[in-house]
Amino acid sequence: MSDVFADLVGQDEAVVELRRAAAAAAAVLRAGAAALVAAGPVSGDEPASTPDRVDPSTGMTHAWIFTGPPGSGRSVAARAFAAALQCVHGTGCGECPGCHTTMGGTHADVRMVVPEGLSIGVGEMRALVLRAASTPSGGRWQVVVIEDADRLTEAAGNALLKAIEEPPPRTVFLLCAPSTHPDDISVTIRSRCRVVPLRQPPATAVAEVLVRRDGIAPDVAQWAAAAAQGHVGRARRLARDPEARKRREAVLAVPRRLTGVGAAFDAASALIEAAEAEAEASVTESDTTERAALETALGAGGTGRGAAGAMRGAAGQLKELEKRQKSRATRAQRDALDRALVDLAGFYRDALTMALRAPVAPVHTDTAALAGAGAQKWDAEGSLRRLEAVLACRAAIEANVKPRIAVEAMMLALWKG
Repeated sequence: MSDVFADLVGQDEAVVELRRAAAAAAAVLRAGAAALVAAGPVSGDEPASTPDRVDPSTGMTHAWIFTGPPGSGRSVAARAFAAALQCVHGTGCGECPGCHTTMGGTHADVRMVVPEGLSIGVGEMRALVLRAASTPSGGRWQVVVIEDADRLTEAAGNALLKAIEEPPPRTVFLLCAPSTHPDDISVTIRSRCRVVPLRQPPATAVAEVLVRRDGIAPDVAQWAAAAAQGHVGRARRLARDPEARKRREAVLAVPRRLTGVGAAFDAASALIEAAEAEAEASVTESDTTERAALETALGAGGTGRGAAGAMRGAAGQLKELEKRQKSRATRAQRDALDRALVDLAGFYRDALTMALRAPVAPVHTDTAALAGAGAQKWDAEGSLRRLEAVLACRAAIEANVKPRIAVEAMMLALWKG
C-alpha cells in the first residue's frame, strides 16, 4: 500500500498542510507520553494525565473543513488525514495498522458520517458527539469525519457546534462541504475550524491515477478524465462501466431531440426515468440485505408465540427502516440526475467556447461536431442561455424543487433558447 495521500489528486498544497498538521499531532502525543513517564506511577484513585488540547499555532487544530467542487476529493482528503492522525509514525505511511484500518473503514476510533438521505438529523449528531467524547481505544485520537456537512439540519449543526466549541482533548472533527458559504456551513462553525481549500484536479492528473491505480488503458483514461471534468469518481465510472457510458450518450443526445414542446416534455420524462432506474439499481441490493438482516435480528423465521409476538412488535422498526431507505433512494435519484445535468452542461459549455473561438479543448470530444453545429446555430449568446438553464436546473433541485418540474422547465428553456 502506498502513502495515504497518494490518491488525493492534484492537491499538492493541501497535502503539505495536512502532513505538517499530522506531524504536529504526533508531537502532541509524544509530549503527553513523556509527561506521564516523568510523573511516575499513578495511584489507583488519581486520574491519568492526557495531552493538553492541541495548539493551533503548531499546525494542528481540533476542527477542519475541507472545501472544493464535486470530484476534488474532499472525503478522500478527510479520510487520508484521519489515517495520518492514527498512523503510528505520524506520517500517514500507509503501512501500519492505523493507516490500514482507517483507510479500510474499520478503525475503532474513526467514525465516518455519510448521509444516506437528504439531511443529517440532530438525533444522529447528538449520538455521534457523545461517542466522540470517549477516550480513544487505540491511544491516539478520536476522529469524526462528516461527509456532506452541508446537509446538516439546523438543529444538528447546533449540536455539532457545541462539541466544536468545547472539544474533548483527544477528539478531531473533519467536515466536508462544497464551500464555506453560509448556505453550506454555518458561520459559527466555520469560525472555529481551519479550512483546507481543494481545487478541481486537472484531467491529466485524473487520467494518471486511473492508469496507475485502476489499470485503465491510457487513451480511455484520458477520455474519461476529460468527459468527467476532473471528477475522479465519475471518470472511473465512465472508464469501467458500459452502462454509465450508455447513459451519458443518451444525455448528450438530448439537444438533437428538442424539436418542439412535446419533444421537450418527452426528453424530460426520459431523463427523470433514467435517473430513477439508475438509483433503484444502486440501492435495491443494499435495501434487501438490510431488511433481511433486521427481520432476522427481530426473530423472523422463528416458531412459537414468542417469535410471532416479537415480529408484531417490530413493525415500528421496519417502518423506520423503510423511511430511511426511501430517503436514501431519493438522494440516489438526485445524485444520478445531477450527473446527467453535469454532462449536459459540459455540452453547452463546448458550444459556447466554440462560438467564442476560445482556445480550449472540448469537454466531450465525441460530440464536438454536434456542439460545433450548435454553436453556429445559436451563437455565443444562445449557447450561454442554454448553459445557464442547465445550471439553474441544478440549483433548483438542490433547493428542493421537484426534479420533474425543474427538468421540464429546463427542457423548455433549452428548446426556446
